[in-house]
Amino acid sequence: MNNHTLPFWSLQTSEMLQKLEATSKGLTSEQAQQRLSLYGSNILKPSKKSDSLTILLGQFRSPIVLILLFASGLSFFLHDSADALIIFIIVLISGLLGFWQEKGAANIFDKLVATVQIKSTVLRDAKETDVPIDMIVPGDIVVLNAGDIIPADCLIIESRDMFVNEAALTGETFPVEKEVKILEAITPLGQRVNSLWMGTNVISGSANALVVRTGKETEFGKVSERLKLRPDETEFEKGVMRFGYFLMEVTLLMVISIFAINVYLARPILDSFLFSLALAVGLTPQLLPAIISVNLSHGAKRMAHRKVIVKRLSSIENLGSMNLLCCDKTGTLTSGVLKVHSACDIDGYESDKVFLYAYINAYYQTGFDNPIDQAIIDARQFDLAGYQKLDEVPYDFIRKRLSVLFTKGSTHHIVTKGALENILEVCSSAEVVDGSIVEISEVRSKLQKKYEEFSNKGLRTLGLAYRNLGSESVISKDSEAEMTFLGFIFLFDPPKSNISETIKSMEQLGIELKLITGDNKLVAGNVGQQIGLSSSKIVTGTELRQMSDEALIKQVNGVNIFVEVDPNQKERIILALRKNGNVVGYIGDGINDASALHAADVGISVDRAVDVAKEAATIVLLEKDLGVLVEGVKEGRVTFANTQKYVFMATSANFGNMFSMAGISVFLPFLPLLPKQILLINLLTDLPEMTIAADSVDIEMVKFPRRWDVVFIRKFMLIFGFVSSVFDYLTFGVLLLLLPGMIGQFRTGWFLESVVSASLIVLVIRSRKPFFKSEPGKYLSIATLLTIVTALLFPLTPLAVLFGFEPLSFSTVFIIAIIVFLYIVTAEVIKRFFYSRVK
Repeated sequence: MNNHTLPFWSLQTSEMLQKLEATSKGLTSEQAQQRLSLYGSNILKPSKKSDSLTILLGQFRSPIVLILLFASGLSFFLHDSADALIIFIIVLISGLLGFWQEKGAANIFDKLVATVQIKSTVLRDAKETDVPIDMIVPGDIVVLNAGDIIPADCLIIESRDMFVNEAALTGETFPVEKEVKILEAITPLGQRVNSLWMGTNVISGSANALVVRTGKETEFGKVSERLKLRPDETEFEKGVMRFGYFLMEVTLLMVISIFAINVYLARPILDSFLFSLALAVGLTPQLLPAIISVNLSHGAKRMAHRKVIVKRLSSIENLGSMNLLCCDKTGTLTSGVLKVHSACDIDGYESDKVFLYAYINAYYQTGFDNPIDQAIIDARQFDLAGYQKLDEVPYDFIRKRLSVLFTKGSTHHIVTKGALENILEVCSSAEVVDGSIVEISEVRSKLQKKYEEFSNKGLRTLGLAYRNLGSESVISKDSEAEMTFLGFIFLFDPPKSNISETIKSMEQLGIELKLITGDNKLVAGNVGQQIGLSSSKIVTGTELRQMSDEALIKQVNGVNIFVEVDPNQKERIILALRKNGNVVGYIGDGINDASALHAADVGISVDRAVDVAKEAATIVLLEKDLGVLVEGVKEGRVTFANTQKYVFMATSANFGNMFSMAGISVFLPFLPLLPKQILLINLLTDLPEMTIAADSVDIEMVKFPRRWDVVFIRKFMLIFGFVSSVFDYLTFGVLLLLLPGMIGQFRTGWFLESVVSASLIVLVIRSRKPFFKSEPGKYLSIATLLTIVTALLFPLTPLAVLFGFEPLSFSTVFIIAIIVFLYIVTAEVIKRFFYSRVK
């Protein structure tokens, strides 16, 4: 059925079910599978394929590599078939090595992401079943509750106090109430109150809805197709791109120049072209994409062992460079298990009536599961056999109240609980100890004192009110008026036993903690004091509303505790911190955290979070524990450090060698190295660098946040590339002096010096410490040793003839060893000078 143009909001439920050949009891598993094949997966954009063929072809997508393969094919027919075959085999081996590593990385990442996959509840085979969102099909019946992401465009079948946040689609800030209704076909999208849209989320209430459109056919899908939406690039991705452009400019300039000069010197055009392309391959860190994927995937795997799941690999860098973490207190700084301290009347004495009414309110509410209601239900049991629920108005983050209408006998009562101030604003009277009713104004000051008294003890305070509604059996938000204040519910959530030590660990890692909570100033201040968080200045939500964005930006860095804030204010705080140059992490798991999670550089949620929070996050903790996050930060910094090691290696020794070769080729009457020899050097020197993901990292690289710095990398490349070139030219001079006219031995000596020096310099560059004080990883050590042995023995093997190498005398090898030794020592001295002067 062509349902992408059907105005389903104008049809009756029965008619829509008939058109979709579905029932109100949902589809069978077999029907769902058939429709999945017909309609396709419920996704806006196909995820990047990680199948073997795609990854393999991706290793050869570099324009330089493609041109090189074309040129080697041309030389096969016109010049030297043996050389062409050797070049082809080397390029193929390089590609296969990259494929092997990247395929493994992709498999690791896919498995990790699957562990935190978001699912929706649907009716399948006449029972509720959780299925991945991308498996939902037209005709499915989805069961929705507060916090759920709406997985497709749907028509509501049943609704109970359903409020939906449609800001992502319509831009409307306030939640929209949804209900069963038939509308005109021309009704604008924002007024289709009987419809639900993919990408929006449930704020409160519940509903059953019929899925009509999925994937690109949804309203959200149409918008994303028009705008070609994609996630914002992280600082790491931007840095890689800037670095790539820089290398491309240098490479193109060198290739064109060297080719032109060699042609001018009347050298064979094809040889000159292949030589220029081989230099380009040597200059280009073609393994960088694979190395980044491997490093990040292995980092993600190590983080998973620490109970931290990465949903987007590039976010690891942001986690490592994070210097501010904003969080709520409940479950993060505290145990997360709320318990009732007491239920008291307005004088602070425990009251059975207050507890009973609080229990009725918590027991009958169906908006969404929350720790407050669960704590009230668990604290004490009441027999509600004679009670009956009639209606409710779910909690929302604007009213901050929850109301339930119940009956016992012939009277109907509404009982409302919520934040104290929000309860008092709908009360006109209060019930005192003897049961008599007084004006609220007479006891307001007493209530405020009790509130402050218990809040100063670190107790969370809720207010409770009621009203007799006579025979009314339906309530709305307007029913919350002229109520009688009954008493308080006091709850407590003690700080975690090890939280102070965890915060100190964060400070040692250069991460500052900021508390952002909806709790009142006194409770938050008490918790902050207990955990050792500086609370010299506390800003409330009321103060934030009166503060301009410019004023907030100026003050936000100096404030550690924000209290009584709403979701939009959380987002304002995060954005203000980012505008001050901070890399900001935000940890949240509730409906009201989604906007802040989106706004943060690092959105962190937990596996038990509501869908909308888990979807917004790029990092998911399997335990809501700052200690887990601290370990994740360390792993993130290790991963980033190892990624940058490859960049430093690729842009120092490699750059110096290729630059030297390009320069000397202008003055020599022959090519210093044949194209196949250059490619062999590049292949061998890549082998140690491929083990970087498993390399050990100095503790100094983990202690502080670090960010991608292309300017720093450029300085590193120029200085260490220059040092490499100095010893390259020294090698050229010595070889020309020792081996006059011996072109084959000259090339062999230069090959040997290039491979050995590039392999050993890895051990110098990988650490800011002296290389003998920083132990490399086992695999890096083994790969380096094997590469050096291979380079030494290769000229003695039968393959040497094919590559144009000749055996060297012991004295020549010894002199080359001295040059390499001097190069390593000089690089070590320059490294110390570089890191002391260049920041």
